Amino acid sequence: MWRENKALAFLILTAILQGSTFPLQKLVLGGVSPFVYNTVRFGSAALLSLLLFGPGRFVKSFLLGLVLCGAYMFQLWGLKFTSAAKSGFIVSSFVFLVPLFAFLLEREKLRKIHFISFTSGFLGLYLLTGGVSGITPGDLFQFFCAVLFALHVVLITRFSRFEEEKNMLFWQFVTVGVVNFLFGLNERWHFNLGTISVGIYSGVFATTLGILWQMRYQKEVGNNTTALVYMTQPFVSLVLSFLFLGERMSFLQLLGGILVLVALFTGTVMKPGKSN
Repeated sequence: MWRENKALAFLILTAILQGSTFPLQKLVLGGVSPFVYNTVRFGSAALLSLLLFGPGRFVKSFLLGLVLCGAYMFQLWGLKFTSAAKSGFIVSSFVFLVPLFAFLLEREKLRKIHFISFTSGFLGLYLLTGGVSGITPGDLFQFFCAVLFALHVVLITRFSRFEEEKNMLFWQFVTVGVVNFLFGLNERWHFNLGTISVGIYSGVFATTLGILWQMRYQKEVGNNTTALVYMTQPFVSLVLSFLFLGERMSFLQLLGGILVLVALFTGTVMKPGKSN
């Protein structure tokens, strides 16, 4: 029980770190190409992981990098054809695809309490992000993004059962960084202190440390519980934007955040013994 609670604590901290990057990006990255930003973010993550852990193993790390890179590419392409609010909801819905991949790849079954948690979480995310009205071609790209993010979560759990975490960092980050660099060659490479600072913060804490903790602790709690934890990322982003950027939080968004927290509580505290 202590190991599982420790794992939950680190995964919640991971969700907070990764959720904190969105308001920071809003604050300082206006006018900066997302390809340029991702190059800085994953480039700094690759450099740090190389210095701390060495290059590691290639195959599993590269596969994780391809999946993660594909998710970011579909997200950026989709944003050209759909609104940020719809994108936020569709991409956040990757947590509801995790159980599918968890069952297909690891035969991990949903517990009854998870059905309640995911239902509460779905309603919460809908209220937080404004949901979806009408379908556009960009929405399809965002859905593919969600599929790949869900696959990335489950592959992390699966690969980390057989491989040391530190061996699956460097090539994963290099893959994402290099692809973003190539796509960004025709972009305006505009740097300032804010861009570099946020890129390095995201690379060190949200990427290197966050994914290291994912690899170390997801297998302790299972994919489905992990998905419930990551459901809190949009709420963290909203709260930090409210506190530091002065953005307004509507009653429905607050209600959505409460439903997400209820989903997290029911899925992690009010659960019976493991049933995989």
